[in-house]
Amino acid sequence: MATDKSWEKIFDDYEIYKHDFNKEPFYITATQIKRSCQDFKETGEKEVRILCKQDTREGRPKVFREMGLFVLPVVNKKYVIIKGEGYTDIPPVQKTEEMYLSKLAFKLDTSLVGNSEMQHLDFAYASSLIRSFMNDDSLVLTIRGRKYTPEFSFKVNQNIIRVKSVQTEVDAGYEGKNQVILIEAKNISANNVIIRQLYYPYRQWKTHTSKPVATLFFESSGKSYSIWQFRFKDTNDYNSIELVKSGKFIIK
Repeated sequence: MATDKSWEKIFDDYEIYKHDFNKEPFYITATQIKRSCQDFKETGEKEVRILCKQDTREGRPKVFREMGLFVLPVVNKKYVIIKGEGYTDIPPVQKTEEMYLSKLAFKLDTSLVGNSEMQHLDFAYASSLIRSFMNDDSLVLTIRGRKYTPEFSFKVNQNIIRVKSVQTEVDAGYEGKNQVILIEAKNISANNVIIRQLYYPYRQWKTHTSKPVATLFFESSGKSYSIWQFRFKDTNDYNSIELVKSGKFIIK
């Protein structure tokens, strides 16, 4: 993995190997990372954004996997390295694949052009699959794109992590009469995902509405559409995530 050498050097330069992660996490800045990796030639070996993008368990550098660590952004250009479980499983859908009849009265020609996450998600919404899955015909698209979080804190194991003005991205968010739905979408198969991608937007939008906020993970193969609904049993606990329900559909 291209980031292995970079993180090994970062850990050596700042003596992170000697840090007691059972006692407390380790904070590191983008400036420190850049300084440590300035002599590497490839962009993937020195770009902070790439080095800290560890969206799956398997996507972590070797040292993170070996030491049971994961990284989270906490403020602009500052990160925290934590020991613990930073990811949640995306389990296979147990239910039989369902045929879903689109509620549109006409066929969408433009939805067949391309193969992007947004395109598949928009088609599922236009067909009312998202509304049907959540049993809420009142849902309308109100959230999309990148925003910055307000200040909030949460715990990972016994560690209290404070976050302020971290950039998040919601692939789509829908507000209904009685709830708000946030979606993280992928157009590739994933068996796990970093909880942050679900948790940070959840905490962000909880500050802006008194309505319940639900989080969905959406995946499309181009032919079928899989949806998982997650919830956080404790709003302040990063690891309190649990699966509510899931389904796999073919839109006809």
